[in-house]
Amino acid sequence: MNKKKRIATYIFFDWLSAICAWLSLFYARKTLIEAQLHGYTIPIGLDFNLIFGAIFIPITWIFTYWFLGYYHNIYRRSRLKELGQTFLTTFLGSLVLFFLFILDDAVINYKSYYLNFSVLFFTQFGLTYLFRFILSTQTNRNINSGKWGFRALLVGGGPKAYKLYSQISQSKNNDGFKFIGICTNGNFIEPLQNSGLQLLGSYQNIREVINEYQIEEIILAFEEDEIEKINKVISLVDKENVFIKIPPNDYHILSGMVKINNILGSVLIELDVDVMTHWERNLKRIFDIIFSILVLLFLSPLLVMVALLVMISSKGPIFYMQERLGKGAKPFKIIKFRSMKVDAEQAGPQLSSDNDPRITGIGRFLRKTRIDEFPQFWNVLKGEMSVVGPRPEREFFKNQIVLKAPHYNHLYKLKPGITSWGQVKYGYAENIEQMVQRSFYDLLYIENYSFALDLKIMIYTVLIMVQGRGK
Repeated sequence: MNKKKRIATYIFFDWLSAICAWLSLFYARKTLIEAQLHGYTIPIGLDFNLIFGAIFIPITWIFTYWFLGYYHNIYRRSRLKELGQTFLTTFLGSLVLFFLFILDDAVINYKSYYLNFSVLFFTQFGLTYLFRFILSTQTNRNINSGKWGFRALLVGGGPKAYKLYSQISQSKNNDGFKFIGICTNGNFIEPLQNSGLQLLGSYQNIREVINEYQIEEIILAFEEDEIEKINKVISLVDKENVFIKIPPNDYHILSGMVKINNILGSVLIELDVDVMTHWERNLKRIFDIIFSILVLLFLSPLLVMVALLVMISSKGPIFYMQERLGKGAKPFKIIKFRSMKVDAEQAGPQLSSDNDPRITGIGRFLRKTRIDEFPQFWNVLKGEMSVVGPRPEREFFKNQIVLKAPHYNHLYKLKPGITSWGQVKYGYAENIEQMVQRSFYDLLYIENYSFALDLKIMIYTVLIMVQGRGK
C-alpha cells in the first residue's frame, strides 16, 4: 500500500469534483438565470469569476477536508459514515459559498437562489461522494481480499489468544490483519506454538518490537485474570503510532472508551486513545502559528528591551537553551530569556525555589511575570511546542516523576506548552512531589481538552503575568 499515492488520489478527485461543481454553477447561471433575466442567450467565456472559482474554490474545499481530517485515515473507512460526513461538509460549505459569491447576483425572483444553491450543492455532494464511494469500496475489497493489510501483533499466549487468532485467520473479512508475530504474557500454549506465529518476546518489550517490525495494529488477547496487563501495555505503547484492539469486554464497552470497528469478521473493539480529534489538532496548530506571530511582532520592542536588561544585569548569554522532552518524548532545545547565573547548574540538574540565590535580579522579575518564557513562541512556530500544553521537562526529572506517577508518560501524547493548567496552579515546581501534583492537572487538561479550555488557561496566565504572581 502506498499511502501517499492513495491520499493524492483522494485529493485529485475531490479537486475534480469541486471544479465540476463550480463549472456547473457557472453554466446554470449563464444559460438559465441570466439568459431569462436579459431575454437573450449569454455567451459563456473565460471571465474573471470563472477563472477565480476554478482556481481558488477547489483549493478551499481541499483545505476544508484536510482541516477536518478526511485525509488522515484513508484505509479505515465506513462508507455509511463517509456518506453522512460528506453530506454535512458539502452542505455547509456550499452554504458559505452561496452567501459569499451568489447572494448578490441579479435574479428574476427568489427561486433563482434556490436553483443556484441546488446546482452547487447537489453537484458538489454527488460527485464528491461518488468518487469517494468508488475509492473506499476499492480499498475495502483490497483489504478484505488480503491484497492490502496492516502489520499486526498479537499480544497474549493463552487459550483466548489462540481462539481469537483462529477466528481472524479463518474469517473472510479479517480487517486486513497480517500477523507478524506474537508477544506473550509469560505463557505460550502449544496450539499457538504450532500455529506458525513467530514469538517476538514478552509484552514488556513491546515498544522495541513495534519499532523493529514496524507494527501498525496491536490486538490484546489476555485471559480474564490478566485484565490489569491491558493498562500496562497501553502505558508502554502510549507514545507509539499504533491502533490497539481488544475482544469485547463489558467494562470497556460501558466505560465509553471504545468503539466497534468490525461487524462482519471477528468482533473487536478499538481503544479510542486519541486525546483530540484531527480537526481539533489542526485548529490548535493554526491558532498557535497565528498567535505566536502576533506576539513576536507586537511585543518585539518589549523583547528587545528585556534582552538588553538581561545582557547588562549579569555576565552571560541573553538566551538560555536547554534540552527538554517534547511530543513522543522527542528531545528539543527550549529557548528562554536567561534568568539565572551562568554557572547555576555546575553541581548538576537542580530545581529552583522562591529564594534561589542563583536567580539574577532581573531574572526574578522575569520569572514572576513569566516574560522569561516569551522566546518559546519561536519553539511554537517551529512546531516543537504549543501555546497551551503540559510543561516540558528534562529527561533527568522525567525519569524520577515516572517512578512515582507512571501516568506521566501519557502527557507525551501532546506537544508541550508555554503555559499549562498545572503551570497556572503551581508555577515553577520546586521538587519532584510538586511536579507530580502539577502533572495531575496536565493530565486533566489532556482528558478534557477543548479550545475554550485553552483560552481560559491563557486568560489566567495573563492575569498571573500582570499581577506578578508567577513563581
